Amino acid sequence: MARPRARTGSTAGRRVTAVNRTAEERQREIVLAARRAGSVDVSALAAELGVAKETVRRDLRVLEDHGLLRRTHGGAYPVESAGFETTLAFRATSHVPEKRRIAAAAAELLGDAETVFVDEGYTPQLIAEALPRDRPLTVVTASLPVAGALAGTDTMSVLLLGGRVRSGTLATVDHWTTKMLAGFVVDLAFIGANGISREHGLTTPDPAVSEVKTQAVRAARRTVFAGVHTKFGAVSFCRFAEVGALETIVTSTLLPAAEAHRYSLLGPQVIRV
Repeated sequence: MARPRARTGSTAGRRVTAVNRTAEERQREIVLAARRAGSVDVSALAAELGVAKETVRRDLRVLEDHGLLRRTHGGAYPVESAGFETTLAFRATSHVPEKRRIAAAAAELLGDAETVFVDEGYTPQLIAEALPRDRPLTVVTASLPVAGALAGTDTMSVLLLGGRVRSGTLATVDHWTTKMLAGFVVDLAFIGANGISREHGLTTPDPAVSEVKTQAVRAARRTVFAGVHTKFGAVSFCRFAEVGALETIVTSTLLPAAEAHRYSLLGPQVIRV
């Protein structure tokens, strides 16, 4: 009696392929998927890879230990690094209501400042848009979108720092930028970061960006960090400031109160909105 031939249909083939993947290959696919989509879901990954949910959870733990992903309830999102950074366009689609609340609260910290540095990034751009238009203000920025948003305002004088424009964030970097910034003393700097942790301070993936941020913190009498809750505990490649260098941290209530208190013990006031 002839032995039945093995099935070669697509479903069977996919299952064999999934089973034959090594853990490293599977984890590499998970990182790529997270970077493409901005986040991954355990159930969806299990179905796509043809493995158990617990296998995916184990993979996510390994990837988090290696600093490539950060786990959330039911999934994970990619950590920005020297080799990976989200674009400004992508940032404008994630956590937007949270970022708007944070930006509005940060802009209220302007006080009597007459000169302000506004960092690159989507949340700083929202802060710039929330600044009052009924008083004279000088804004220094490396961000083309920030400069464009404010340039038409009669009460604002906008100084755009020259340099090489990074395509992903549309902001200037390199020695032209830092040299120009080194000549200023600003009353207040609104700073963003790719990560902030109590152990490693404020970090960003690109050394050129780190240099600009470092110089901005040096130039400022007061420094305010504004960022969503997912920034906390994340560590990127280049450190540009310690938490203690900040006057204020503005984030959302999605950062637990206990964790916010731990950051406040390092010096800054922490505002959750």
